[in-house]
Amino acid sequence: MQTQKSQKQKQDSSLKQLFVKTSKILVLTIIPISILFISIHFFTFSQTEEGENKQYKEEFDNNYSIFAVDIPKDLNFASEKIPLNNYDVFETIDREFLVNTYWQSQTILFLKRANKFFPIIEPILKKNNIPDDFKYLAIAESGLTNASSPSGAKGFWQFLKNTGKEYNLEITKEVDERYNIEKSTQAACDFLNKSYKKFNNWTLAAASYNMGMNGLNKQLKRQYTNNYWDLLLNSETARYVNRIVAIKTIMSNPDKFGFHIRKKDLYEYIETYSVTVDTTITDLGLFAYKNGVNYKLLKIYNPWLRDNKLYNKKRKEYKILIPKNNNRNFYIPDSLKLKPDTIK
Repeated sequence: MQTQKSQKQKQDSSLKQLFVKTSKILVLTIIPISILFISIHFFTFSQTEEGENKQYKEEFDNNYSIFAVDIPKDLNFASEKIPLNNYDVFETIDREFLVNTYWQSQTILFLKRANKFFPIIEPILKKNNIPDDFKYLAIAESGLTNASSPSGAKGFWQFLKNTGKEYNLEITKEVDERYNIEKSTQAACDFLNKSYKKFNNWTLAAASYNMGMNGLNKQLKRQYTNNYWDLLLNSETARYVNRIVAIKTIMSNPDKFGFHIRKKDLYEYIETYSVTVDTTITDLGLFAYKNGVNYKLLKIYNPWLRDNKLYNKKRKEYKILIPKNNNRNFYIPDSLKLKPDTIK
């Protein structure tokens, strides 16, 4: 029994020694190898990442360029020279050139829409002896969209309700002529001619369109000047004419400012004919169907129709535009196909 116990103790001692030796081997060989492997992997990854970063930086440096905009020295608005030699004027003008040059998507949309709507606006300005530069005021106001502002100004020319009525625009729940491009352009011309008669200066007339004639006149008297460029105004009006000038200059020579627009990229105004009505239309959807268009197109070309009906108790004449050569397909209920003559 004693001998067996002694042998077992020897065996345990041998196992312990083996375990110690094995542990030493692990510590001295396998673990360093693992550390070496991890280090090599990290180094390789770092080298790869560094190479990618270097390549990216080289491509960025070679291909990405942003330039300060070269401001033309002979800027004018409605033939009235802009005093760029005044540093404060130059800095505000420069800001608007930068914003409208590098807000590319917006300026491209301006160029596209101008091809569609300027041919409508330009002859109305000319007829009223308003300088052609004022067509860019409509862009500054609304981007040539039938916008609606938080203050309630609406349409291309952004008339408030009371001002619109003052300049002979009909504004009701069913009809809002602020959304009629021809009539609202005429109203804008009436305002601008009145303002020019008051201030004898087109730049001030433009500023008054933004802040009102009374508000502008108050500031002119308060600051003892008759020059827009010398006025300290609220931030919106202070930027207003500058923005119009920048938009005008860029759109008049888009290639110079990096905008390359092909003719096929421009929006086109589809030719229309007018249907004169002087009675009530109880359902404009049915009226559209009877005239060969869908309700959507009827509203696109006549955004001044604000409801789906037109009650006309005074039997006033309205001209509703219908696009020519309309080949659009749209849903027609079977009941209408059977009885089109019943539509009124």
